[in-house]
Amino acid sequence: MSSYKIRIDTKEQTLQLLHDQRVVQQFPISTSRFGLGQGSGSLQTPLGRFRIYEKIGGDQPLNTVFRGRQPVANPPDWEEESDLITSRILWLDGVEPHNLNTRQRFIYIHGTNEEHLIGQPASHGCIRMRNVDVVRVFDLVEAGTEVEIVG
Repeated sequence: MSSYKIRIDTKEQTLQLLHDQRVVQQFPISTSRFGLGQGSGSLQTPLGRFRIYEKIGGDQPLNTVFRGRQPVANPPDWEEESDLITSRILWLDGVEPHNLNTRQRFIYIHGTNEEHLIGQPASHGCIRMRNVDVVRVFDLVEAGTEVEIVG
């Protein structure tokens, strides 16, 4: 089990990497532009406690585009398509009764082609990070790592 914990503050639009209850690194993020919530199909960012269910993309180069959690051989135009899932995927699984549908909703922490929107709500439910930042976090955490998302 990872000695790290992730805390996501949706109000501050930050992801904190904690070790022994101390913040060791902090990164700007982007949560859902549709607000906070757990409803299926809501495109909202869920709240509560989670764990990293699966890590995807560790063997891929920076800025790889994923569809269905698979690298895309011929990626779409980086500038013309919105909300691409890039670089790495940390797939979240809810551990509380109200957020047990998180894995089925495909809520991830992932890189984005819209880095200019980092720091403000802009996603379709996931937690977006700058590509270099998501790679850094991906390399430090393991499947099973605790994640807390607060409003």
